[in-house]
Amino acid sequence: MVKSFTGVRIVEEKQLPKQSLVKDFMTKQLITFNPDQTIDQVVNILIYKNISGGPVVDSSNNLVGIISEGDCLKQIIKGKYNNHPTLNGLVKDHMIKDVKTLQPNNTILEAAIAFLEQRVRRFPVLNNGKLIGQISQRDVMKAIEELNR
Repeated sequence: MVKSFTGVRIVEEKQLPKQSLVKDFMTKQLITFNPDQTIDQVVNILIYKNISGGPVVDSSNNLVGIISEGDCLKQIIKGKYNNHPTLNGLVKDHMIKDVKTLQPNNTILEAAIAFLEQRVRRFPVLNNGKLIGQISQRDVMKAIEELNR
């Protein structure tokens, strides 16, 4: 009779892939606007900073809206009736006030689904009601590419 002893076996825990979160891929250095800026100022910033829009915050960094190139173009088009494009409106009169947001602990896949459902270019990221970043569709694609590596 042969006895075999293999000793104590250590079972290694299988590690699940790390969840990629919005906070890991969002832009934290944001160009923001305030509600009392003129559309003319916004257009200049959008052009020279090469961005297509940005969050609008009050003095306490609370998100109050979002302004985009499209919002600015709407103001410009209003001037077509008198043959003189105008940029003298204020951000608070032209911004989107009902802004969809994401939380920093949303997963990248949740963000991708939100982009497909909401059909927007960017989501402000809020933590306890304060703006802490922004994530774009491109940020999500970069995250997915990194996960695939």
